Amino acid sequence: MSKDKQHSTLKVIIAGGGTGGHVFPAIAIATALKKKVIDARILFVGAKGRMEMQKVPEAGFHIIGLDIAGLQRRLTWKNFLLPWKVLKSIRGAKKIVRRFRPDVVIGVGGYASGPLLWAAKREQIPMLIQEQNSFPGLTNRLLGKKADKICVAYENMEKYFPKQKLYITGNPIREEVVSIEGKREEALDYFGLSGDGPVLLVTGGSLGARTLNESMAIHLDGFLEQGIRVIWQTGRLYFSEAQSIQQQLKNRQNVAVKQFINRMDYAYAAADLVVSRAGAIAVSELCVIRKPAILIPSPHVAEDHQTKNAMALVNHHAAVMIRDTDARSMLGEEVRALIFDQNKMHRLKERMAALSYRNAAGVIAGVVLSIVKTNYKVINEQ
Repeated sequence: MSKDKQHSTLKVIIAGGGTGGHVFPAIAIATALKKKVIDARILFVGAKGRMEMQKVPEAGFHIIGLDIAGLQRRLTWKNFLLPWKVLKSIRGAKKIVRRFRPDVVIGVGGYASGPLLWAAKREQIPMLIQEQNSFPGLTNRLLGKKADKICVAYENMEKYFPKQKLYITGNPIREEVVSIEGKREEALDYFGLSGDGPVLLVTGGSLGARTLNESMAIHLDGFLEQGIRVIWQTGRLYFSEAQSIQQQLKNRQNVAVKQFINRMDYAYAAADLVVSRAGAIAVSELCVIRKPAILIPSPHVAEDHQTKNAMALVNHHAAVMIRDTDARSMLGEEVRALIFDQNKMHRLKERMAALSYRNAAGVIAGVVLSIVKTNYKVINEQ
């Protein structure tokens, strides 16, 4: 907050993206800053061709794209271009920082985060890292030594970052997704589900998840026979096959098959139990809405982040985890053992609530402002 009558326009760069797990928290932080500071100018920097180049403008913010990509784990010619792309992106990041002259830079992870944070440190600009996962990626672990503050979502992160820089804030989540109070009946109608059995939501994210879909193909008929109603989000690639499976079922009216769910608030409101991958934001949303969950971590993410995210809940007895390789054989048994056990469901809800952070974006925005050295004018300043 400003100490005198001379105010400057607060200028912020938010760098990173690549997946919704980086992009949506970044947008949430930007929105929180706009609510706190009058006329704040916020510039996003992302990677060309990645989802942030679409989602950020849709949210009303300006973005510049760097020509940067990550190392491919399989042998491919694209890896030979990586050093050139890194050097090019660093030059581009330096130009952006010098032209925009930000008061603070926020890194949310993803390809573009590294070059921007490196350039910011070279220019002695205050820098904050927001780490979504319980096990940080290599870039954030390296840059954490240079950052002024580091906002994290999990305990015990001093293993990876300097303890004096850490703030446990939780992950920023989209408020419209977790606003589910009083929506259950409306949600059941939205998905066309009647009857009175418990509702199972299975979601592999916007792209779907092969293991979850193949597991559902095996166990779906059994769920329906036991009176479990199902919302099954398949993703694009499996949608047609899931529809064919549905048409062959005797109780097909008790399952809603969706390629993509536009109203996740309705999906969460309808669900009694959720089967999901263990992306950082999905886990944070589940904790806030207090929905018992069976987490099946993806084995295809860098450094096995999702297993570590899931274990952070499992170690607090706040969720059940099934390994990806065991899901096809174990999902049916685990769902039935949990969804009909109200005492166990209640215990999971209580423990998830203890791990939830509702206003993470606002708290992170406050930490950001604490390292800004210039004067700025806050909203509702007296």
